[in-house]
Amino acid sequence: MKPVRRVVIAGGGTAGWLAAALLTRQIGAAVEVTLIESDEIGTVGVGESTIPTVRAFHALLGIDEQDFVRETGATFKLGISFEGWSHPDSRYIHSFGTLGTSTWMADFHHFWLEARAQGNVADIGAYCLEHEAARAERFAARPHAALNYAYHFDAARYARFLRERCEADGLTRIEGRITRAELDAETGNIAAVVMADGSRIEGDLFIDCTGFRALLIGDALGVPYEDWSHWLPTNRALAVQTAATGPALPYTRASAHDAGWQWRIPLQHRVGNGIVYCSDYLSDDAAQDRLLRAVQGKVLTEPRLIRFQTGRRARAWERNCVGLSLAGGFVEPLESTSIHLIMITLTRLLQLFPFDGVSPAAAARFNDMSRREIEGVRDFIVLHYHLNQRDEPFWRAHREASLPDSLAERIDLFRQSAQAFQASDELFTVTSWVQVMLGQELQPAAHNRLAMLMPPGRLKEVLGNLAAQVTAGVEKLPSHQSFVDQLVALEPVPLRARA
Repeated sequence: MKPVRRVVIAGGGTAGWLAAALLTRQIGAAVEVTLIESDEIGTVGVGESTIPTVRAFHALLGIDEQDFVRETGATFKLGISFEGWSHPDSRYIHSFGTLGTSTWMADFHHFWLEARAQGNVADIGAYCLEHEAARAERFAARPHAALNYAYHFDAARYARFLRERCEADGLTRIEGRITRAELDAETGNIAAVVMADGSRIEGDLFIDCTGFRALLIGDALGVPYEDWSHWLPTNRALAVQTAATGPALPYTRASAHDAGWQWRIPLQHRVGNGIVYCSDYLSDDAAQDRLLRAVQGKVLTEPRLIRFQTGRRARAWERNCVGLSLAGGFVEPLESTSIHLIMITLTRLLQLFPFDGVSPAAAARFNDMSRREIEGVRDFIVLHYHLNQRDEPFWRAHREASLPDSLAERIDLFRQSAQAFQASDELFTVTSWVQVMLGQELQPAAHNRLAMLMPPGRLKEVLGNLAAQVTAGVEKLPSHQSFVDQLVALEPVPLRARA
């Protein structure tokens, strides 16, 4: 096993620069990190909505939140508003908070279901601070409030922000276009990447950030792609940027239409808009027309078409190459998981980093964890589509399509007994599963009756107190827009003072 002393990152964008940032900061003293990108090759650049795990990753990078918000045009995110997903007039919020108070015997939603059966209960979101703060368009970060949150940000600015930090830490960036990978004749490993000008860049470990092209892990090493289109048939997205027309909301909007859904992501300086659809049900021209008719504010960019196929590489780590982001797999952006999948892949890579050479056993472990992670995300996304009551052909096909066994079993469990769970290797919490299943109007036939043991009137009293505490907490928060404005206006804290 050849020791790894040179890491080559093939491609930039969010994936490439996140890889560079983590490697240079955490192990830059032990390995030489080189990133290759071409200004001629555009990036997808629409991954602008995140989930709360981004904050833990930023802590690993030593990123100051105020700097990040100022430099990337970021706003804060408490969840996603799903509009029209069950039926055209429906709406629910999948928030990042925790519902009520659970016990070791039963999660909170069982108590809520019992109260609903007794006729004394508010909507389940009334017992979640993040949910109600999102509805009220209020927000504050610590030390002002203990909210669980993520960000909306400008992907292009984010990549520049990371690049500046990496180059200050000594990263080598090479401008140019990679044409192919050169394999070692004896081992079959990648020995070097060959540039358009004929030059070669050698390395010991390669990270493929070449997007859907997958030049290294796909073209060079031949790792097949597992197609999930039979579960998630959307295969197109159009993205466009518009000027902001009002205060930024602290949540992403995901609005269903007859062939897919549309997103709206509010930033400080603009709004990111897009439409996701299946080309079997909606043409590209019709999708663009629908998108442009739906947006608000002045259109700032030409609509950009992105073609994709949901699925994953059979192996994310092959020989001395790791496929990152789109090169390793893609699940449509409905739950804003793309950047999380990049970050968790990089975290696992560092935990299993092959300083002494690539270990087949470590690569197998990495691949197994990566598979289970992305399959869990896949199931959660399929859930939204399957639990619909819409009457258009696209939605009927989703409702009637077969499901992954893992998801079918989970839906049956909730439908029969209101039981939801989060396995140790899964991203989405019990609260997430419950909010979406109830939000999509999946009604369980039974639930844990533990609340029946409470004295008469006690359940109503407890839930009333919980809802009152949430309401009081929300009322203490400033508006989301005013909090962002104040944060950006603050004087930057000198690095020495932070330390």
